[in-house]
Amino acid sequence: MLSNTNIAELLAEQAERETGVLSRAFRRAARSAFLWPKEASELIGENRTLTELRGIGPFIEKQIQQWIEQPRRPKTVAAIRRDYLSFAEARRILTARPAWTNKLRGDLQMHSRWSDGSGTVAEMADAAAERSYEYLAITDHSKTLKIAGGIDELALKRQGAEITKVNLELSESGAHLSVLRSIEMNLNPRGEGDMSPDSLRSLDLVLGSFHSALRTTDDQTERYLAALRNPHVHILGHPRGRIYNFRIGLKADWPRVFAEAARLDKALEIDCYPDRQDLNVELLKIARAHGTRISLGTDAHHAWQLEFIDLGLAAAIRAKIPTDRILNFMPILELKAWARSLRNHSMPRR
Repeated sequence: MLSNTNIAELLAEQAERETGVLSRAFRRAARSAFLWPKEASELIGENRTLTELRGIGPFIEKQIQQWIEQPRRPKTVAAIRRDYLSFAEARRILTARPAWTNKLRGDLQMHSRWSDGSGTVAEMADAAAERSYEYLAITDHSKTLKIAGGIDELALKRQGAEITKVNLELSESGAHLSVLRSIEMNLNPRGEGDMSPDSLRSLDLVLGSFHSALRTTDDQTERYLAALRNPHVHILGHPRGRIYNFRIGLKADWPRVFAEAARLDKALEIDCYPDRQDLNVELLKIARAHGTRISLGTDAHHAWQLEFIDLGLAAAIRAKIPTDRILNFMPILELKAWARSLRNHSMPRR
């Protein structure tokens, strides 16, 4: 059977052969293939139309049908598109390991209207409650990432008051859910953050991420080590900075990076957004070998995107990450205690 990941690569290859509107349509369909909930081959076997699938019109449907009827798999997958899971594949993996979904207690990266998300804090909390989560982390962008509406210290404080109000409303309604005060702090190539230390001390978690100088081909090991040694950072977000068919991501001595994270007891993230899937399975296997903690975050910008967590869970299963190394399986009090411990050991005494 030609899988959706095979079809995505064939679509991406076809986009490179086309020009103009047609090229963009094939490229868009390639990205969409990872979101299809069912294998395209199965739909055809059920005599259903592929136009049910996101990004597929009659013209591209006909092309995919030809590939399925006369199967030809891509000989190689371009590095910029390699090691991505499809939703259909992820859900097959999770169906075989249902305990993993049952153990999941929360999502540790998402965005709200405070930066570049579409939902309010309350709306994101409602979406998490529907998934029976124990907690979620609101990790809006910090101030120097202006393109994403990054918030400064004053806005972060005002957001904190809103989160306190939402948590009170959740408690009064009987919901067993807490919203964690967090931020996705922008890191420069020296691993330095852009928020004042005082503003970060009141947060439950700090996710640190690189958003600049992501196309350099030089080894970036020292950048990662500096970020991990930043006393304010608990989790290193979307570490490679890769984006499907757009940016291959940074290079580093990954065994050394994961070993340092394990030594410091810090976590690296699986950003579950379909275009990112970063850390990918290949790097997760190295993380497993070093006993590194792993965090799962959907990077959701809309409430419905909380479903992206399936891609991260499936990647962790495929890489055989032990469940006790995944932050999202911790009860909330244990998660907060871990974060406090890092802060107490890292921060200079005042």
